Amino acid sequence: MTALWTSAAIATATSGKASAAFTADGVAFDSREIGPGDLFIALKGEHSDGHLHVEQAFASGATGAIVSQAVDGPHILVSDTTQALDALARASRSRTDAKIIGVTGSVGKTGTKEALYAALDRCSFGKAHRSVKSYNNHVGVPLSLSRMPADTKYGIFEMGMNHANELSALTRLVRPHAAIITAIAPAHIGNFPNGEAGIADAKAEIFEGLMPGGTAIIPHDSPHCPQLRKKAERHAGDVISFGFEAGADVRAIDVVAAPGGGSLVTAKLGDQSLCFTIAEAGLHWVSNSLAILAAVRAVGGDLASAGLALAEMSGIDGRGRRHFIALKSGGKATIIDESYNANPASMKATLQHFASEACAGQKIVILGAMGELGEQSAHYHAALADDILLSGVNAVILVGEDMAHTAAKLEQGLDQGVKMSHATNASEALTEVAKLLSDGDILLVKGSNYLGLSSAVSALVSGEY
Repeated sequence: MTALWTSAAIATATSGKASAAFTADGVAFDSREIGPGDLFIALKGEHSDGHLHVEQAFASGATGAIVSQAVDGPHILVSDTTQALDALARASRSRTDAKIIGVTGSVGKTGTKEALYAALDRCSFGKAHRSVKSYNNHVGVPLSLSRMPADTKYGIFEMGMNHANELSALTRLVRPHAAIITAIAPAHIGNFPNGEAGIADAKAEIFEGLMPGGTAIIPHDSPHCPQLRKKAERHAGDVISFGFEAGADVRAIDVVAAPGGGSLVTAKLGDQSLCFTIAEAGLHWVSNSLAILAAVRAVGGDLASAGLALAEMSGIDGRGRRHFIALKSGGKATIIDESYNANPASMKATLQHFASEACAGQKIVILGAMGELGEQSAHYHAALADDILLSGVNAVILVGEDMAHTAAKLEQGLDQGVKMSHATNASEALTEVAKLLSDGDILLVKGSNYLGLSSAVSALVSGEY
């Protein structure tokens, strides 16, 4: 089996000097993630220095390291390890003939990336590669690129941003053949004085890195579609829109509920029609699936494989995974884990679907505050109350200081039988929900990642509450 990297190739890519010959089959910059045969990159940050963990990395099985100061053990000496990571990413991208897809958007990035990977890995017989977890920032993207084997057939990379000009740099590293914007929503809106229009401009930066003749894939039903199209046309050889409304190039023409959850979809792709099942529930997943089909076709993948992948997709931790737990009090309950992140659009979509969930017991939600909304935070948190009221919940636990605005509005409209509490943190929310859960209940947990609501999910799943 060919090594992912040799010391000679790393030295050439980074303009570094090798202390000894070695090979590496993986790459990491977190010493806690190092496994046997990995390359460790000792990054320096404002509050950390990877050089302090080189010894730990070697003890965990690293075969070599990229460092900016000499260390014991095989290493590549460079002047700047962050620049070396970018250089390694560029070298990885340059040595492959893979078809590359870039994915961004205010919501749906990770799920879309995972579904694309499942579809393209299936039709390439294991030769697809993608960014893991949510490694989508200025260090996560180059790390994901540097992990890509040279013989990869398809590469799928998630790219995120919370300021203008971030995606511009990332997409020029990735150089996608197809680039998707899933949706535009007021995520990180506090960092954009021009509101959603500014977010749309920043997301459209993904098209700047497109390969010549590449394909831009944009949400047709978005009010920002004309703005996105204008930017896309400057860089793309082809612009494909997806959505539910007439005029979309890839359009859902029929959607019905699938037995056991999910959706049965009939889509029109130009002069083609495709019927498929989506295991994940909600219209937002139908929308994502249309972008997925457009991208698979754009890079020459197999649409039948894409349909099978969508039918077999299971929820992702923090983004819709369902847990069926045994309760200490007896009986069973269902947890829908959406704890990874939240913004006004994803909250609305999730609560709308929650309203349609069948439930033998109570419907309970733990909702955490939404971050980076700036001066509009009070407005968006208050508006969330309307979506909660329409969801048909029996109990709601709000978490975080900004949820005071939600609580104030909820108090005006809650039915007398609906319970509401306001917790400061995830631990308090766990205490509250443990008092409420009973046989047949369904619990939705969603909030911004900084609140750590995933810890409450883990405690409930493990029974340690």
